[in-house]
Formats: sequence, C-alpha cells, structure tokens
Amino acid sequence: MTDETHRHGDEELCEAGLDLYARALRKGHVTGAAAATTPCLIDIGLLHPAVDDLNRLEPVAPTVALQRLLRVSEDRIANERRRGQRLADVFEPLMRIGTHAVASEGAAALRILSSKERTSQAIAEAMAEARDELLAIQPYDPHLTRRPDIHEAAMERDQAFLDRGARIRALYQHTVRHAPYARARYEQLTGDVEARTLDEITERLIIVDRTVAFIPASADRTLALEVRHPALVAYFINTFDRLWHLATPMHPQAVRQPTLNGITPRQRAIAALLIEGHTDNVIAERLGMNVRTARVHIAKLAATLGSESRAQLGYLIGQSGILDQKPDRAD
Repeated sequence: MTDETHRHGDEELCEAGLDLYARALRKGHVTGAAAATTPCLIDIGLLHPAVDDLNRLEPVAPTVALQRLLRVSEDRIANERRRGQRLADVFEPLMRIGTHAVASEGAAALRILSSKERTSQAIAEAMAEARDELLAIQPYDPHLTRRPDIHEAAMERDQAFLDRGARIRALYQHTVRHAPYARARYEQLTGDVEARTLDEITERLIIVDRTVAFIPASADRTLALEVRHPALVAYFINTFDRLWHLATPMHPQAVRQPTLNGITPRQRAIAALLIEGHTDNVIAERLGMNVRTARVHIAKLAATLGSESRAQLGYLIGQSGILDQKPDRAD
C-alpha cells in the first residue's frame, strides 16, 4: 500500500484501516508489522503499543475513540462559528459606509440592494447569466412557509439553472430537515443538487459562479449587499467550503445521527447554548426553530436529566458529560 492510499483527513479511516481495526477488536491485538501499511490507525489513536510488548498493538475501545474524534470535530465547528462572527464584525462598518463602493473591472465591487424584491431580482439576473455553480447558506425563515409564491419562483429559477448543467450546494440548520417546504423543494428539483445541515450556520449567503455574492445589509434583511470584489468572494467561498465539509448530508442521501444516552442531537445543541447563558429566544434563533419548540426541547432535556430548575439544569448538563459526546453530525 502506498502513501497515496493514506492521503485522507486526520479523522477519516480508509477501508484498509477499518478492516485492521476490526481485526484488532476481534483478536485483542495486531502486530506492528500488520499496521505498517495503515499508519492512520496509530495517527488518530485507534491502536497503541501494549505495555509489555511494544511490537504488539492493542485497540482503543470504539466508544472511547468515537468520543475523541467527535470532540475534535466539534472544536472545528466552534472555530468556524468564530470565523463567521469575525466576518460579520468586518462588514459592520461597511454597512454604515454604504455608498463608498470600490470600482472593480468596470463594475461596482459593492452595491446596496434597497429591498427584498430588488435582491431577488439581482440574484435571478446573476443566475440567468451563470453556467457553473450556486453556493447558498440559508438560515431558517418562517416566512417561507407562508409565502408559496416566493417558494415557487425560487423553484423555477433553480430548476432552470440546473437544467443548464449547473450545480447547487445549499447549507441549512438541522431543523430544516423537518420543514415541509424543504422536503418538497428537494423532492421536486432534478439535477446536480445537494443539501447539508449544521446546528448553527452564518447569516444568509448566496454565491453565484464564484464571482458574485449576496449577503444581508440590515438585521431585517430588507437590504442586501451585492459583492463582486474577488478577495471578498474568495473569502466567502472558503467559509462555505469549510462549513460544507463539517455539515451533515440531507439530500440526495440523508445521514442520520442516533440518539446517545437518551439525549437527541438537537437537545445536545440546546444544552451547549444553555450553559453559555443564552435565553430561549436566542437559542431558538440560532438553531432555526420557534421559541415554543425550543422550550419543549428544553423541558424534555430537563426531564431526561432530572432537573427541577434552570440553574440546576445547567449544572446537570455539565456533570452529565453529554457535551463531550456530542456528534458533529445530527439529524
């Protein structure tokens, strides 16, 4: 087996590595020579030398190994969230400046779009000229469930884009997996389209053909900023690609993460925000659900942990270790 075989991520396992790890679990050990062709097992700590014989490698228990790898993945997600916040901080003064757009190759590098209708029109115009790719980060928007006209127009626009041989990649919060409009959308679209989800995502971002991006320019999203500056668009693409790598597939093939120790993935996400001291409203907004749903999940979490008060719930979350087991992918 060559080094080429092992050019994969630090927390990934190749087929040969999985086979050898399974053999070590069945037999209790493998030889050092057997592991020479699968260095990934030692690199990520799935095998370690025996105390009494350094040439014999013993496997780490799968439950222990999984928790280690999940903690690493969770740290990566936290870093991406901080990166997104830094990006928002960078753009805050630009929003106030507004009119001082910089010219780039004969077109405005930054342009304020003064209404939702104008924003939708600008996105449609960009997609009509595009031929390659649409990247989108779409936070939960309750208005989509009440505006079928918006949904239908977006479907027609996106299907026409796919029909030209382009592809669509979209990121959502995990809660969108259960939204009827999301299920209907991906049941109807045909072509090269994929969707993935995370507990939390950045504000709305649309990138067309890696040349133009659209982001909100006001808290209520009535204003948007059209960005054509190559450095900024490249930054957005890099942010999207990192989040995409960490996200859980939703379409065309969904990946489901099982409940651990009676705590669902969504409850673990809520628990992480609870111990940071966030209110129910903030938790609901960040996870893409309404406040009533968030409170139902908090009540179920409290019942599972045996908590009788908000203060006690935070303590029990810390004592339970459920956040140490939090998977990087959830349904």
